[in-house]
Amino acid sequence: MLTEYIDSTERAAEIIREGGLVAFPTETVFGIGVDATNGDAVAKLFEAKGRPSNNPLIVHLDDGGHWARAASELPKVAEALLDAFCPGPLTVVLPKLPTISDQVTAGLKTVGVRIPDHSIAREILRIAAVPVAAPSANRSGRPSGTTWQAVAEDLDGRIDAIFSADTTTIGIESTVVDCSGTFPVVLRPGAITLEQLQRVAPQTIEFGVDEKGQMVASGQQVNSPGILHPHYQPSAEVFMVDVPPSGISVEDAAVSAFCGIEGFDGGDVFALSRIFGSMEEYAAGFYEFLREVDRQAFKKVFVQTAPDEGIGRALRDRQRRAAGG
Repeated sequence: MLTEYIDSTERAAEIIREGGLVAFPTETVFGIGVDATNGDAVAKLFEAKGRPSNNPLIVHLDDGGHWARAASELPKVAEALLDAFCPGPLTVVLPKLPTISDQVTAGLKTVGVRIPDHSIAREILRIAAVPVAAPSANRSGRPSGTTWQAVAEDLDGRIDAIFSADTTTIGIESTVVDCSGTFPVVLRPGAITLEQLQRVAPQTIEFGVDEKGQMVASGQQVNSPGILHPHYQPSAEVFMVDVPPSGISVEDAAVSAFCGIEGFDGGDVFALSRIFGSMEEYAAGFYEFLREVDRQAFKKVFVQTAPDEGIGRALRDRQRRAAGG
């Protein structure tokens, strides 16, 4: 397949309507867009990514008022969350509309819905005028792409087009909240924190997931991407560190990399070191740093463990998964 590099929202929407796959930027990470009602097109997306078929996709819409293109019902709590945080990095899980391909939802009766806060993404979605399933634009298991160049590294020759303009800002996938049950449950942390959600919906809770993909203490099947399978992993071995690395041999340092934030000293001994000015910058640059580690064929990477608060909670989750935890 010859991948087309485009900078036209009209062309991107046309390809999606015709059953093709297009990578485009959002405020979180780049996504691969496909018509969520076209089962054949969705199957091509899973093949292009090498994505397991039991890993559901998130459906993207241009406006919160268009939720009925993907969902059969909008509970009041979901409506409140959409009003408060959308467009933005929030996905709400709702009862599925029958027209959404079962492959999108991995056979579940629910579907994740998101309205991205990115002008290019929303314009593509508006012109396409169909619900667009759009997982992260990378090969399954790899760090998500936050630039079109990173997307091309993984998907050139595997998808129809890549929107080769603009970039992302947040750098971490959306917060996923299941609103299909009796109370909202955070399934995946993101830039919108549990505390922010609870200000709008005080009953919101957060559950962990065990090794079988069951939500702890609930027995529910997990209906969110980014949980059941290895994710965000570079080829290098990843180590999370709470204190500056010490005792690193010259030989190890020469094939190792380090990233953290200002004030966390000790990274200057490594062949590649990236120091971020804030936790927001750390989150925004984390995936691209992991990709640079692979480009330079480092064997190990030491990452400063993000705090379990704010956007650090989401970054910490991605660090843990990158480290194989």
